[in-house]
Amino acid sequence: MSKNTITVYVPALKTHYKELAPRLQKELKLKNINQVPKVRKVVVSVGLGKAKEDKRLLEIASNTLRKVTGQEPTPAQAKKSIATFKIRRGMNVIGAKVTLRGDKMYEFVERLNMIVLPTVRDFHGTSPNLDNGGNYNIGIKEQSVFPELSYAETTTSHGLQVTFVMQNSDNHEHIRLVLKELGVPFAKQENNKEI
Repeated sequence: MSKNTITVYVPALKTHYKELAPRLQKELKLKNINQVPKVRKVVVSVGLGKAKEDKRLLEIASNTLRKVTGQEPTPAQAKKSIATFKIRRGMNVIGAKVTLRGDKMYEFVERLNMIVLPTVRDFHGTSPNLDNGGNYNIGIKEQSVFPELSYAETTTSHGLQVTFVMQNSDNHEHIRLVLKELGVPFAKQENNKEI
């Protein structure tokens, strides 16, 4: 009688980070391996100001997020009331988001860096700038660059925002180094100016 074995898929990027962290600890002269910057979660979101008038847009955005990430999106609520846009605090109609962690996060980042971003027209790399909290954002103008979506699902165009929420995000140079090692294709710089 043979025993059934279960094969667990571990994303290559996760394995790469586990090998990378000890090397970066030495390279960056950090006292503890836990000081090496790490991607804690990835948030993929779609903001739709027009969804208030057209509820179909929210369903289109939710379908995009569902297919691209493999998770059910949650509606994004308005954080404050804006009278000129007729938006009240707590309204669910301004967008949707998905939060990825663990293996799903590494798998998504791998697909984003190796398949999606290279197919963007006139792509010369992403901006190396981080926000004040040390997190990294990539804006994608059209969802049609994701191969998971059919042509019919991309007829109503909308953008996406991908946010890498970092852990140990004090030093921006260290974060950029980790993101570069994870395959984020930063734009080349000449004379400290972005091309």
